[in-house]
Amino acid sequence: MNRSVAILILLLLVATALLMGGAAYTVFETEQVIITRFGRIEGKAKTEPGFYLKLPFIDQAVVYDKRWLEWDGDPNQVPTKDKKYVWVDAYARWRITDPVQFYKRLTDEMRAQSRLDDIIDGEIRNVIANHNLIDIVRTSKRAFERADEYAGEEIDESKFLPAKGREKLTRLVLDKASLIVPDYGIELADVQFKRVNYIEQVQTKVFDRMISERKRIAQRFRSEGQGKAAEINGKIEREQKTIESEAYRQAEEIKGKADAEATAIYADAYNKDRKLYEFLKTMEAYRSFVDKDTSVVLSTEAQLLKLFRSKE
Repeated sequence: MNRSVAILILLLLVATALLMGGAAYTVFETEQVIITRFGRIEGKAKTEPGFYLKLPFIDQAVVYDKRWLEWDGDPNQVPTKDKKYVWVDAYARWRITDPVQFYKRLTDEMRAQSRLDDIIDGEIRNVIANHNLIDIVRTSKRAFERADEYAGEEIDESKFLPAKGREKLTRLVLDKASLIVPDYGIELADVQFKRVNYIEQVQTKVFDRMISERKRIAQRFRSEGQGKAAEINGKIEREQKTIESEAYRQAEEIKGKADAEATAIYADAYNKDRKLYEFLKTMEAYRSFVDKDTSVVLSTEAQLLKLFRSKE
């Protein structure tokens, strides 16, 4: 009998422990809990850390994270106001602020992520569709720093100045989405564009335009180089002609001076002994045109034959 009582008492203790185990639950600092009974919420959410009790087997503890959670959207193709199609990849941070409302509207985090896809993606589409591409890719109206190859070109920089800028657009998406999500017991902290890129068809056109621009700049450099080379060659030719003309002038001056000196010498020799001078010049003339293979027919009165007729 004593043994049966002991076994019974042990079974009661085990059952009590099981009941107490199902009736007690713990809320940690990073958690918030609501109690549901047959699918209906009982009481308020437990948001403070501690040890709590519930009806075993009947009540269910639904645990939600109290920390900021991550939403990472899928890239979407979106048209801008200026008809540029881009891929936009965004992310956001959110948390559950009202577990009771969250359970009523969404139940779990998976459905919450799906609902955030609809809300945030929709607002991103609306905002981007109402703004130009330059507002999505730029954050300020800071002037561009021109590269050297564009230094001399006139560019309308007003086309590259954003009306609002990327930061204000993301803030606009956040503000609009924040008006919707409280109805689901959610709070949004931040929305950002992680990446913005052209669609493949536009990328090809952009790359082709970049290649054409690089070729145009290269051709301009070649033209400038050819012009500079022609300028240098022209300068060299001018300098060469200047040197040659100066050398020719100096040579002619030297020749003129030599001829003048030779003439003076001849004149001086002629004045000293005219007959000797005449004789020498005549003999030079004979030597220049008379040889063994030359036949000369002259008149007897020719001046060249004067020496042959002379008796002196």
